[in-house]
Amino acid sequence: MPKFVIDEDIPRSTGRILKQRGYDVRDIRDYGLRGAEDEEIYKFAQREKAVILTGDRGFANILRFPLGKHFGIVVAHFPKEMSTTEINHHFIESLQDLSEDDFKGNLIIIEPGKIRIRRK
Repeated sequence: MPKFVIDEDIPRSTGRILKQRGYDVRDIRDYGLRGAEDEEIYKFAQREKAVILTGDRGFANILRFPLGKHFGIVVAHFPKEMSTTEINHHFIESLQDLSEDDFKGNLIIIEPGKIRIRRK
């Protein structure tokens, strides 16, 4: 089961729900990283050996964050008008469809009803 680092643009409730389902979760807001640069969050996730869970499309840049060089990056694209409850539902459903091998070194894009994986 992967460990997650949750970026500040993901609802705190997502972290709580993932923890309830047995995932090991670190929220950057609890580690003094609110407003930190992407590279700093990336380094934190690497130290934690964790998958980054973010809504920041900058993490999808494979030139900055090369495939195969990290523990996984999940970028969520959800409409702004989508409720937190709906977002959390999509996260849980999407994660159930993924194996640990789907994360390591890969970029995963989650959108309502769709998962795309860019593999190393």
